[in-house]
Amino acid sequence: MPSIRVEDSTRAVNESQFLNALAPVRTVPVSEVASAVAESKRRLVVLDDDPTGTQTVSGVPVLTTWSVEDLRWALSRDVTAFYVLTNTRSLSDEDARARVNYVAANLVDAARLEGVEFVVASRSDSTLRGHYPLETDVLRDALAKEGFNVDGVVIVPAYIEAGRFTVDSVHWVRSPGGLIRAGESEFARDATFGYESSDLRDYVAEKTEGRWMASDVARITVSDIRLGGVNRVVAVLETLSGGRPVVVDAASDDDLRVLALALLRAEGLGGRLLYRVGPSFVRARAGIEARAALNVDEVGEITLREAHDGDVGYPHGLVVVGSHVAQTTRQLERLRAMDGLSTFQLDVAQLLALETRTAVIDRAIDDIVEHLESTDVVVETSREVVRSDDAAASLAIARSVSAALVDVVHGVVQRRVPSWIVAKGGITSSDIATEALKIRRAWVRGPLLDGIVSLWEPEPDSPWTLPYVVFAGNVGDDDALFEVVAKLRGQD
Repeated sequence: MPSIRVEDSTRAVNESQFLNALAPVRTVPVSEVASAVAESKRRLVVLDDDPTGTQTVSGVPVLTTWSVEDLRWALSRDVTAFYVLTNTRSLSDEDARARVNYVAANLVDAARLEGVEFVVASRSDSTLRGHYPLETDVLRDALAKEGFNVDGVVIVPAYIEAGRFTVDSVHWVRSPGGLIRAGESEFARDATFGYESSDLRDYVAEKTEGRWMASDVARITVSDIRLGGVNRVVAVLETLSGGRPVVVDAASDDDLRVLALALLRAEGLGGRLLYRVGPSFVRARAGIEARAALNVDEVGEITLREAHDGDVGYPHGLVVVGSHVAQTTRQLERLRAMDGLSTFQLDVAQLLALETRTAVIDRAIDDIVEHLESTDVVVETSREVVRSDDAAASLAIARSVSAALVDVVHGVVQRRVPSWIVAKGGITSSDIATEALKIRRAWVRGPLLDGIVSLWEPEPDSPWTLPYVVFAGNVGDDDALFEVVAKLRGQD
């Protein structure tokens, strides 16, 4: 196993050398996990704190509302997992707590009415941003009220396709120069969810403010998974009680499938577990095959079927960019070089000022509607981040800016509908889906790029059933946004 000295922790390491130094992967076919999932009869319900967690899966439903009726609809589909978009990463602590409580209570009622057993995954950011431990605490307490006492909280932030690996309990993030520790990344400096620790045991202690000390956190290492296999992992899981957290290494999909088999066995023996995970875990635990990125023909079929019904549609698409992370900015700079593209920038300072906000939004709607006649259009917020020293105030600023983007997109689609929409950034993609497009139920059709960008197809009862692309702010190389738009245009 690689040994990285603490004093060298800020230096990027070569990804291939790092991964090749690990013990050999223990291969587990997806079919083996799928059989175990079918035998367990428990549905995996993924409460996703923003829409980007769907990027590793295909053929699963996603809900943006959480009534008992909606949850019963999802539970009655012939699938092993489904997503419930809670969008809690954009909410205050108080509002996030209330929403998770509400969803959990309705889920219990819906599952009883449908006669379906379930296990819950709290899906959040693979770079460790989000309401932890709030969400898992709320879920644990809500389930306990219904007689489901949680033995352990399984923490697995790995996102294999995007280069987020956990090794020896330390979480690593791919950067342009190589792998760096998560605590040294730009994401650790997040205005709302910042942190210092890269070792997940220390991260748990930091975020729980010492309620769980690092020494109290259980761990499952790459060696446990690759050398000990399912039996070793089950042995660790069986030691959990009282909601004890366990942090899990993963550096490949096979690692996650070993974990999935162990979780299914432990649960079959009576263990009650709650998951706090990144995107890759869901596909493994649900027994879903990774599919290749949708090709131009497959994308074209969806676009032609959905976007051009009636006579109100545009032949061009809309890209909405709210994310401010450096990756998004680099991708946006690359996209601007594309022919046949018009770009409009909304000044954040003007959006935050009451006297100018409405005029800026109205002017943007008029300009976008005019230019969509002849070009694809990008609407972005100004790239300089406006933040406060207070985390809650920074989140409120982000919400206000996202609300302005919602108003712009909603104003556009009410006049004429783009052929497709790409939403860049977690809060942005959630708000556009739920508030601007009023999507209630949709299906994840697959990735547009391998494992990192998700294409949704809304259910036919949605007001606008155009293809909707969910694109996280913190994934993809510099060409990724360019490649997505090219594919939506039908270009190889």
